[in-house]
Amino acid sequence: QLQLVDSGGGLVQAGDSLRLSCAVSERTSSDFSVGWFRQVPGKAREFVSVLWRGGSRTYYADSVKGRFTISRDNAKNTVYLQMSSLNTEDTAVYYCAGTRRAILSTMRSPDAYHYWGQGTQVTVST
Repeated sequence: QLQLVDSGGGLVQAGDSLRLSCAVSERTSSDFSVGWFRQVPGKAREFVSVLWRGGSRTYYADSVKGRFTISRDNAKNTVYLQMSSLNTEDTAVYYCAGTRRAILSTMRSPDAYHYWGQGTQVTVST
């Protein structure tokens, strides 16, 4: 069964950068999309970014646009989330998620994703 393992979280200061990684256990087809979500206690899981259908397009939440970049390394079956200019509101557990043949209109919903990483904590201090 396909597995996602996310990593790279940590404690950083406001303004710093951090790169998260999502290792996918097997090579995926071009219809496979990988997204990043984040969640803080007591709140719903929030869409951050997605690499749509093998990387044909990328999408970002307005709150991270211009600061975060999603990319992939096909040779390593790994998707990255490069985060810069971090602020305290970025503090959350970050999850990578995968889905096959999803509908574009649903890409921001966690319900559209069938495979999830275990989560990695990102804490931004002032």
